[in-house]
Amino acid sequence: MTEPHSEPKSAPTAPPSVPPAFPGGRQLFRLDPAIAHLNHGSFGAVPIAVQEAQAALVEEAHADPDTFFVGVADRIAAARGRVAAHLGAEPDGIAFISNATEGANLALNAVELADGDEILVTDHGYGTVTAAAARRAPVTTVSLDPGLPDEDAVRETVLAGLTPRTKVALLDHISSPTARLIATPALLADLAARGVTTIVDGAHAPGMLADPLAGGADFWFGNLHKWGYAPSGSALLAVAPRHRGRVRALVPSWEDGEGFPRSVEYRATADYTGWLAAPEGLDLLDRLDAGKVRAHNSALAGYGATLLAELPGLTPLPYTPGVGMRALRLPPGTAETPDAARALRERIARELRIRVLIWPWPGGGGIRVCGQIYTRPEEYERLAAGLPGYLAG
Repeated sequence: MTEPHSEPKSAPTAPPSVPPAFPGGRQLFRLDPAIAHLNHGSFGAVPIAVQEAQAALVEEAHADPDTFFVGVADRIAAARGRVAAHLGAEPDGIAFISNATEGANLALNAVELADGDEILVTDHGYGTVTAAAARRAPVTTVSLDPGLPDEDAVRETVLAGLTPRTKVALLDHISSPTARLIATPALLADLAARGVTTIVDGAHAPGMLADPLAGGADFWFGNLHKWGYAPSGSALLAVAPRHRGRVRALVPSWEDGEGFPRSVEYRATADYTGWLAAPEGLDLLDRLDAGKVRAHNSALAGYGATLLAELPGLTPLPYTPGVGMRALRLPPGTAETPDAARALRERIARELRIRVLIWPWPGGGGIRVCGQIYTRPEEYERLAAGLPGYLAG
C-alpha cells in the first residue's frame, strides 16, 4: 500500500518535467479526440478489445438465448474466479454487482442493527452511498478538512467521531472528490478493535491499487469499470466469511438457495455480458504491466496538478503517491454549492472541450484531474491555460 505525501505541494520554482506518452495507449480506446478526457475516475473508459469481447458475448446471447441463459450462472462464477485471481481474493468471497451503490445497500442490509445504533460516515462520501446508510440507521457525519496533511490525521479525525452508539463505519477507500486514501489498514484495524463493523467504498481501488482488498474490511465494494478497464456496470462486493450467510440479494432469484455469491449475481433474464467480459479488462491491464500503468497515470495526474497549482487562487491538496488522481481547492466564491459546481463543470466541458470533476465545498470548491494511458500532457496544459477565465476573484 502506498503512503501519502505528508504535505501539500508548494508551487514549483522550475517548470515540471513532461511525462512521456504511454506507448500505444491512445489507440486502445475509441474516445473522441476533440475532447480532453481528464475525468477517467467518474465513468472510466472501455478499451476497444474489451468492447469487442462484450460484443461477441451479446451476439452469442442473441444467437441462442436458451443456451446462454441456462448456463450463465456457471459462466459468471468462472469469470468471478478470473477476477479473484487478479485481486488476490477468494472466488467465493466476492460477487459481481452493478455499482458501488448496490454494494453499499447489500452490505448495510446484512449488518445487524438495533434501535439506537448509528452509522459513521464522512463528508467525503459518495452521495448515494451515504444516502443508503441514512436509510438504514441514524448517521454521524465526520467532517474531514480536505487539507488534513496525512493518513494519521485522517485516522485520528475519524476515530474522534466515534460515539458509544457507533455500530458501523462506512468509509471511502480512495475518496472521490479529494482523491485521498481514507480507509487504510491501520484505521480499519483500529475500528475493528473497537467492535465497529467496517464497510469500505472502494469505487476507485480495483486497477488503481496493487492490493485493493488489503486491510480486511468486513464489507468492501469496488468498481471494475473505472481503473480496471471493464464494461460499464461491472463492480464487486467482497464479504468477510463471518458475514456471508447474512447477505441477501436485493431481489429474490432462482439462485437464492445457493447463497452468497450466486444469489446476489443471478438476475434471471438480464444483460450479463459486462460481467463476463470484465476479466478481459484486468487481463489487458496485466499485459500492459499494471505497475507501469499506475506509475504513468500518477505521473500525468501529478503533472496536471502542478500546472494548476501555478494558477492564482488554486491550492493543491495532500495526495497519495501512485494514485492516478489529484485534487486542488478552487478560490473562494468558486463552486461553493452543488449547483455551482455542476454549472462550472459543464461550462468547461462545453466551452473548452475538457472533462474534469468539479466538486462543491464551502469557501471554495475543488477540481480533480485524472491520468490515464490515453491522456496527453498538452491536454493538462490546455486546461491550465483556459481555467483562469472561469474562476472567481
